[in-house]
Amino acid sequence: MNVETSGTASDKAGSTRRPERSHRGAMRVAVVYALVAAAWVLLSDVIVERSLAGSSAFAFAQLVKGWGFVVVTALALYALIRGHLTTEDAQSEALAALGQFRASVIDDAAIWINALDDQARITLWNKTAEQISGYTREEVLGNASIWAWLYPDPKYRAEIVAKANTIVSEGREITGLETEIRCKSGEVKVIAWNSRPLIDARAAVTGSITIGRDVTERRRVVLALLERERQLATLMANLPGMAYRSPADRPWQMRFVSSGCLALTGHRPEALTNGAEVQYSALIHPDDHARLLAQVRQAIEAGEPFEFEYRIRRKDGEVLWVWEQGCVVSIDGEPSLEGIVIDINERKRMEGELAFLAARDALTGLYNRREFLLHFGEEVQRAARYDRPLSLLLIDVDHFKSVNDRSGHQIGDEVLKRIGGVLQLEIRKVDYAARYGGEEFVVVLPEMDAAAALDTAERLRGLLAAVSMEDGEGRAFTITVSIGVAAFPADGATPEAMFEAADRAMYAAKNNGRNRVCRAS
Repeated sequence: MNVETSGTASDKAGSTRRPERSHRGAMRVAVVYALVAAAWVLLSDVIVERSLAGSSAFAFAQLVKGWGFVVVTALALYALIRGHLTTEDAQSEALAALGQFRASVIDDAAIWINALDDQARITLWNKTAEQISGYTREEVLGNASIWAWLYPDPKYRAEIVAKANTIVSEGREITGLETEIRCKSGEVKVIAWNSRPLIDARAAVTGSITIGRDVTERRRVVLALLERERQLATLMANLPGMAYRSPADRPWQMRFVSSGCLALTGHRPEALTNGAEVQYSALIHPDDHARLLAQVRQAIEAGEPFEFEYRIRRKDGEVLWVWEQGCVVSIDGEPSLEGIVIDINERKRMEGELAFLAARDALTGLYNRREFLLHFGEEVQRAARYDRPLSLLLIDVDHFKSVNDRSGHQIGDEVLKRIGGVLQLEIRKVDYAARYGGEEFVVVLPEMDAAAALDTAERLRGLLAAVSMEDGEGRAFTITVSIGVAAFPADGATPEAMFEAADRAMYAAKNNGRNRVCRAS
């Protein structure tokens, strides 16, 4: 961390006391040496005078005394200088080792390391700091402009400095502080800082040391993940249904459901998660549950994705068609199901309408010819397999062309619709009527023999003859029909044979005067 601060008065006083102690030490050595030398001179003179005064050896003794002083002084000086040189060698070795440590550990470290003195001057700027910032050691050492270079925005720089000043002023450590610096190249990088004060032997703060890590890429990845999560949350919130996750061995025991489940099921996500209030499986329609479970298990065993349509019962009781698609995924080593469930109720309604329209005659609402042929063939097969009775009525409107010619096609369409309405209203639920084409209608009568079919045909003929219609000018008229009856298997053992028999009977009714019922013969 880059700190801008100044040293305290006690720090300055401490720096001036160090040369004073050195001066006093040197004075003490000089005084001791002077005292020892004086004592040597005085004592040696006294001893020589008392012992050899007036003797011929006096001069020789004086000579020995002088040279002895020189020798002793030389030995003392040798010992003093040798000790001093030994200390200097040791200090030099220590400094060399410290320099090697700095070069190998600090300068070559893979993280940014810088140090400040108590005057906020940079005293250390390693190679990684150079590489990250782009500024060399020579550019930043003792140069206060580095802070403006790294933090060009004054307001932002003031915020950083305010936090960093607490290192020196309060002796606090700063960890995990992320700042954006502007490198020499102009590139903006994100650095995570850990900084602590430098303490000397007297527990005084002499500066700070800082370690920085370039987390620009990590920040980019984190921001990208956050953006992805935001987009995913937005997507989940706008799904036309709900996304889910559940254990593979317990399908629909939801571990996660998206917020869309409220609109889909009427239950809050919290209610479905882990079955807090209701299990999703309890919402599945009973008629669909076993089939779905078998399909899911089959897909899990095959390791394949699955999709199917089924019904659920919402919280308000409404039955809803949904479409589910999912697959098996591995979450933390555990197989899970992930998928989406979408509301397809409107699609199903439209499909139902299309299916109805595809099977029905647009004018009368009865089955159309295609649907009649399909169902009639199935009814003949069932009657043959189980030896059950089956009858067919073929109805034709008498003089229908004259109705169209006299009153117009609109009135003719009304006639056909009235006939269709009577047939739908008067036949049994197991029976079904169809418009075969033009003015021809057919009625299929399952489980009905020839005699009962003749009675039904006669009843229908009478009901239709009683219908009163009006032409375009308000004139009343009635309609009549001719009906041919065929029974299985007496009149035909196949759909084609039965229809041909009923057709012959219908033409026989027309040839015999119309407005009557005839049995195939």
